[in-house]
Order: sequence, then structure tokens, then C-alpha cells
Amino acid sequence: MMKPKILISLIFIIILFFSYGILVGHYNFFPFDIISDVKNSIIPQSESPPRKQIHQDFSEIGSLISFKNSYDILNKKEMLIEYIWSGNSLPSFLPINYTTNITDELSNLKNLDRIDSFTVEMDYGMNSISYLFLANNSNNKLMIYHQGDDSQSSGSFDNHSFEEDRKIIQHFLNANYSVLIFSMVGHGMNNEPSVELDNLGNIHLNSHEHFVLLETEKFKPIKFFLEPVIITLNQIDIDYSFDSYDMIGKNEGGWSTIVISALDDRIKNSYAVASSFPLWMSPNEKNFGGYEHHLPPLYQIANYLELYIMSAYGNERSLTLFYNEFDPCCFSGDLYQKYPFADVVNPKLKSLDSGEFNVFIDNNQTENIVSDSTLEIINKLLLN
Repeated sequence: MMKPKILISLIFIIILFFSYGILVGHYNFFPFDIISDVKNSIIPQSESPPRKQIHQDFSEIGSLISFKNSYDILNKKEMLIEYIWSGNSLPSFLPINYTTNITDELSNLKNLDRIDSFTVEMDYGMNSISYLFLANNSNNKLMIYHQGDDSQSSGSFDNHSFEEDRKIIQHFLNANYSVLIFSMVGHGMNNEPSVELDNLGNIHLNSHEHFVLLETEKFKPIKFFLEPVIITLNQIDIDYSFDSYDMIGKNEGGWSTIVISALDDRIKNSYAVASSFPLWMSPNEKNFGGYEHHLPPLYQIANYLELYIMSAYGNERSLTLFYNEFDPCCFSGDLYQKYPFADVVNPKLKSLDSGEFNVFIDNNQTENIVSDSTLEIINKLLLN
């Protein structure tokens, strides 16, 4: 017969192990992972089917495009301009500062005549500083490049971020284009002002998501993304004599390229890399984007499919969208291939009898970049 002391000890040990087992299961203590692996190897766990993310009937997306003729496009443009600027025309004012022949770390680029600098100042003290790299041996054409949201200052804040795109600037200088480059608002040399808002206090505008706090019936912060290019081109119209303006942008810069060219006919050929999807293709945060990507009043006037047509529409005008197939950031070509909306946009654009729209996938591309192959396609398109 078991002695009482041994029996009590066994009972104590059993209670101790049982209690620890409860803690392991609840708090995932050691050896929870080992036990789980052994269990799963013996009894494989069936995975739940992924929840459906995109519910739009692709065969019906043509109904989202309202254009019947060129007057409909003009009407949408006027509505957007009225919404953004509470007027009937694009901004006509000029940069507050314009300096020619500045010295910079990029002054050693090849085929560079000089660098000029422009500063645009907007509401709430928000500014944008851009550089114009004038080609020495010039084809008299201007390529606008917008770095977008991932532009990072070299060294520290207040330094420009254009060095990170030295390769792209040089690429177009090599092709005898002059290059006008922008960073996104709040990036590079562009400032991050602070504003005092009623009942909210002092807000430092260091995120695009803060812009919604500035929204009023008469003020639309979406203009911060558009005015730098439009206003700088006003100065360039006066002091330079380029034959044409084309524009390229990446990510948020690609978004800016699409919307600006939809509103400003001065831009002929537009190229947007990893820039946007229609909102029905944007179920997750990667593709939903920031404030500017899903501002309801803007897209209730003109949705993305309509903006693509507006950007492409016109004599000798075009819009080309590029998607990196396996882009880790956003707007992957892999997803586009499942919903190739160009198949719907192109027939509509052809029915309007003016403009060209293209989509290219950078196959097997796993980075969020403007790749060499993308630049080569742009070169070919520019030569056509």
C-alpha cells in the first residue's frame, strides 16, 4: 500500500503539472510551440479558405465610366477644378523664389548645363522646392519626375532627396531631355509647417493623414499635391521655351502624375509607376493608399478609371501605367493581371477618338522601383 506521504507528493506533482499545462495553453509558454508542432504533424490542421476581398463584378466596370464624348471630359475637369480651387481655372500664380545656376552635389551630372531652383509656397505655409536640370546638348523637351512619398533627404531633414534618383536624372539627360524633379510635400527640402486649429490645438503637419483636419467647404488640402508642378510650370512657360512637357512619377508621385495630367493639358505623355488602382481593387491598406488616394468627394466627381482616361485624352497625349509584378509596397502587377482594366479603358478611349492608354507589367520584378526595363519602355514610347 502506497504511503500517505508519497501519495500526497504525487497529487501535488499532478496538480502542479496540470496548472502549468493550463498556463502553457493560455499564455503560450514553453513548450507550447513544440507541442503544437507535434500535434499538427499528427493531425494536420485544415486552413480556412481565404476571405474574398474584391467584390466588384469585372464585367460591369465599364458602367463606372460616364464619358460619352469630349464634353463630358471637359465637364469633369471643370468640376474637379471647382472642387479643388473653388474657381474655374488652374492656379495662375508663380513660385515665390526662382534661382538660376545654383551649385549642388548633383552639378557633376553629365550633359548638364546648369541647375535652376524653384520654391512654391502654398496655404498654411506649406512649400515645395524643385530643381530643373537643364541639358547641355538639349532636344528642347522637358521631363518632369516626381519622386513621390518615399523620397528621403540625404544626410538630414532640409537636404534634398534628389540624389537618390541621380540615375533617373542622368538617364534623361543622356537622352538630351532637361529634367524637372519634385519631392512629395513634407519630404526632402519641403517643410512640415505647424498650424493652430480651433478646438484641436497645434498640429504638426508631418503626415498626409493630417490634411483631413484642414478640410473646409472652401479649402481643399488635396491642392498641396498638385500646385507645386502646376505653379512651377507657369514660371517655366515664361522663362523657357521647351517644345513639350512629359511627366513620370513613382508611387505617390505616380498618383500626382495622373491627376495633374488629367487637369493640365500642358503635360503630353504621362508615365505612372506603382501609382494606383481603382478603389474597388483596393481592399487592403497597401492598395488603399493615403489621404489623397481615397478622398471621397474627389473620386465621386471622377473615379480612377475616369482619371486615367482624362490623363490620356487629347491630341498626341498618352498615359502609361507600370506595375512591378511582385511589388512589396503596393499596386502589384500580379493583382492587375487578374483584373486587367485596360481592356475596358482602351475601348472607351478609342470611342472618344483621341489619346492613348497603356499598361505594362515589369515581369518578375520584386522591388518597388523604376527599373531599367521600365525606363527602356518609356524611351521607346517617347520615340514613337
